[in-house]
Amino acid sequence: MLAVLYDGQCVICNSSRRIVSKLDWRRAVKWYDLHSPDEAGKHFRDIPREDAMGQVHVRDGSGATYAGFLGTRRMLKELPLTFPLWLLLRVPGMTWVGHKVYRWIARNRYTVNRIFGAPVCDTDTCRIN
Repeated sequence: MLAVLYDGQCVICNSSRRIVSKLDWRRAVKWYDLHSPDEAGKHFRDIPREDAMGQVHVRDGSGATYAGFLGTRRMLKELPLTFPLWLLLRVPGMTWVGHKVYRWIARNRYTVNRIFGAPVCDTDTCRIN
């Protein structure tokens, strides 16, 4: 079982959650919205809010935590249909590219939300540096 800490106010994050949930036939992924501290705090109290706002965090059954691109890639390993993509993302050089692409998307996710007309919080708690 994987526990995933994600931004429930982010259109991209919620779209990713919906897609992964549809492909998660074995129910191997459990999602925790960082904006629900009671729920998320049970599994991710060691992750500072500012870190959680910047990228997804995935914790596996052994307690290992993967963040950002590595977390996304770890989720792909659990799903039968995305396992081949996981293998592709393990090719040398893909981790470097994956980190760059993931960070760009994460930094710009609220801009993307605005483009799609989704509500975005306007406080400093949602800003990503």
